[in-house]
Amino acid sequence: MEPVVGLLVMLLGVSHGLETSCDGRKDGAQCYGALGGTVNLQLMDSASEIFRYIWSNKSTKILLGRKNKIISNGISVRSVFTPSNGTFRINDLSRNDIGEYKLIIYNSSLQKSGERTLHLSVQAPVSSVLLVSECLQGEMRVSCSSVGGDHPQYNWTLDGRELTKDDLLSGNTESESITLKADVSGYLVCSVRNDVSDVCGFTINNCTSSNGTQKWVHESNDTVCIKPTTTSTTSTGDRSLLVCGLQAGGFILALTVISIYFTCKRKKHEKAESCAVPQTTEYPQDSVVMVVM
Repeated sequence: MEPVVGLLVMLLGVSHGLETSCDGRKDGAQCYGALGGTVNLQLMDSASEIFRYIWSNKSTKILLGRKNKIISNGISVRSVFTPSNGTFRINDLSRNDIGEYKLIIYNSSLQKSGERTLHLSVQAPVSSVLLVSECLQGEMRVSCSSVGGDHPQYNWTLDGRELTKDDLLSGNTESESITLKADVSGYLVCSVRNDVSDVCGFTINNCTSSNGTQKWVHESNDTVCIKPTTTSTTSTGDRSLLVCGLQAGGFILALTVISIYFTCKRKKHEKAESCAVPQTTEYPQDSVVMVVM
């Protein structure tokens, strides 16, 4: 019998205007930007109190400034520096922007008072996810691949939770291809991500055998990555019973306190410690009236 093969292409458009941010105030910071996109690098808190600063890579002095005044910007056609918040914004990122950058700060005596570096990596974003599946003997084999994207990483979930060994015949949650056991079905999601993008493809799998014919069921048009969730061991019914029990307990406690209060009030001649134990009142109707009030 020929296997039934299903093909599902899930597209999530990724524009070249992807924008990322990075805090470069810590020495050795690792920053990421999307190819063709924008990156915001915070180089300092503010330049207003810095007498002189130079930001450069190995070959070029990119930014030269003094307090709030920008003396020169070597890539001004596609970048802007904001002295008030110390952020350097670079647009239209290319592979040529990859590398190590160094910021040197000088005091009013033109002596070096600070120095730190950051490394900028530029990656092509994942633009779409391709899912290919087939049913064999009730088992479902699914492969996941990405269109575009540098250094893609894969992750699988079933009904919003991580796959376990009990679900899988082969592969793992980080494999490009997996095989689900025959009794496993549900909302299967493959997420492909790198440092600048995250795209998902999905299928509702149900490999069954009816009258000797295998069947593959799938749906599409979902672009939301479902994050793994932890299943609570307390059911909704159990929680409802718990709430009702607490409410009933609170009501009984309130009745007891009211009864004790009026019992003590009527018997002032008795010792105060006798009020700690609820006693049967001679006028139960009074308690009922107070409860109603």
